[in-house]
Amino acid sequence: MVEWLKSVISDPGIISAIKVTFTMAVCSTAISSVLGIVLGLLLERFQFPGKKIVIRINRTLMGVPPVVVGLVVYLLIMRRGPLGPLSLLFTIKGMVIAQTLIITPIICGMIYSYARKAAPSIRVFAVTMGADRWQTAKLTVREMKKEIYFCMVTGFGRSISEVGAVMLVGGNIKGRTRTMTTTISLLKSQGIFTEGVALGVLLLVMAFLLQWICDILQKEEAEDENY
Repeated sequence: MVEWLKSVISDPGIISAIKVTFTMAVCSTAISSVLGIVLGLLLERFQFPGKKIVIRINRTLMGVPPVVVGLVVYLLIMRRGPLGPLSLLFTIKGMVIAQTLIITPIICGMIYSYARKAAPSIRVFAVTMGADRWQTAKLTVREMKKEIYFCMVTGFGRSISEVGAVMLVGGNIKGRTRTMTTTISLLKSQGIFTEGVALGVLLLVMAFLLQWICDILQKEEAEDENY
């Protein structure tokens, strides 16, 4: 396994899978984070008819099987589908759309749950300090930054580990839409277990390093604010 890990650098197929994986994961997590955070905070802040139904729908979507989302996106972007003219099928953009639909409800639901506990007291404090709506919103986001960070990390983890949806929408095309997880699935189906396990270890190491870098940046930001 160690020898195989050393030879990864010289394998264009693996390098391509790594690039596709992180391009897809970063883009879908960024889009989902913006949508999920905004929608989660708005859902907590405002009262409107049917709010409980919206919350239940979101909770249902948090647990929807990714392959179902992949099938829906496939039907939308297939050549005869409503979005067929955009030529999104079997592309990274199509995979990002599928991932965004999977991750956004998760981040939205988590933000809503955190905001229900923290936001009311933050708004009360902001009002006593004479803050306006925009300042109150900024304060809420700043005070919840650790929770928001955790939601983003959770979304990224879900994105980087996805197989079913990206397989359907991306087509697992070598050099174009093949990701690390779909490569592992392909290796398993071929009975090549050693390489599959080694690639899985590489995926874990890369995710760990990215998480470590994010933690360091967050600590540096906190130290700067304290200073």
